[in-house]
Amino acid sequence: MPTLEPAVRPPRRAVAARRALLRERLVRETLDGRPLYYAGYQAVLAGRKTAEEIRGSSSLQRVLVGYFMRVMLRQLDENKYWFATNEAGVHLDHRDNMSHDVAIYEKATLPPDQINTRYVTVPAKVVVEIDVCIDMQDPADSNYVNRKIRKLLDFGTERVIWVFTDSRQVLVAERGADAWLTMDWHRDLELLNGQLFNIGQYLQEQGIA
Repeated sequence: MPTLEPAVRPPRRAVAARRALLRERLVRETLDGRPLYYAGYQAVLAGRKTAEEIRGSSSLQRVLVGYFMRVMLRQLDENKYWFATNEAGVHLDHRDNMSHDVAIYEKATLPPDQINTRYVTVPAKVVVEIDVCIDMQDPADSNYVNRKIRKLLDFGTERVIWVFTDSRQVLVAERGADAWLTMDWHRDLELLNGQLFNIGQYLQEQGIA
């Protein structure tokens, strides 16, 4: 009978290089020079999940992103604003690279000749975030929401709207405001220039509990 050859294992250096490359793909943002990984990234490194499984949005997140895009397209002037989604990247400085679930940019601030294949380097006028998609196991990241909001406001964003689906609340932070407000999502809230949205009402209309 033929002799079975032992399985050839790839060199440790090659395995380490592939693991490092995979780990780099799982970085969602960089804040204060620290990489912030997608929630569930350790399961990917352990081979229990794929990168696509943890990088995708939940069905509720997709519905809410679509809702905000509808509000923007119906109520805001497309000649004045760009509307961005799909983890739109923004480069603040050499230590901070972030992404937005939804963002509104003024075309006066981001003219067509600055649209390219790189991250945007100017602040959005309004940023909308839905839930927290990064791994929070490190205690250093427990204040992630506040840190990100503060950096965006200091960068020049006028309003950050953060939606928390578990508590059904919306945090609204404005540049120059003395306090940030957290409110129930079953109420009219301002998106921009007096244009309103109401998440709770929209979900009820769509039959979503």
